Amino acid sequence: QVQLVESGGGLVQAGGSLRLACAASGRLFTNYAWGWFRQAPGRGRDFVSAITWNGGSTYYADSVKGRFTISRDSAKSTVYLQMNSLKPEDTAVYYCAADPLELGASRDRWSAYDYVGQGTQVTISS
Repeated sequence: QVQLVESGGGLVQAGGSLRLACAASGRLFTNYAWGWFRQAPGRGRDFVSAITWNGGSTYYADSVKGRFTISRDSAKSTVYLQMNSLKPEDTAVYYCAADPLELGASRDRWSAYDYVGQGTQVTISS
């Protein structure tokens, strides 16, 4: 079994930055396809960003493109989400997700991932 633990959430003012991290532990695989999702109050869990199994490609929701950057450290089984120019509408619980296989077109659906973390709260004040 794989456990994912997110960290780095918190409260920042609009225009600020946060860096989220998500570390895998337990039964570790050689590599993972990673995704970040978020859920604001009263909304479903929305896709934010993904990085492919081989790290060769990254994907972003239009709402975060140019502001957020996903990266990973395979040696540490960890994925990061650098969030800059934060806006109040970025307020949500952020979840990471991982799968030992490349998901292809399913990468923007959190239900496609084998493993999902418990989430970390990000709150942006105006």
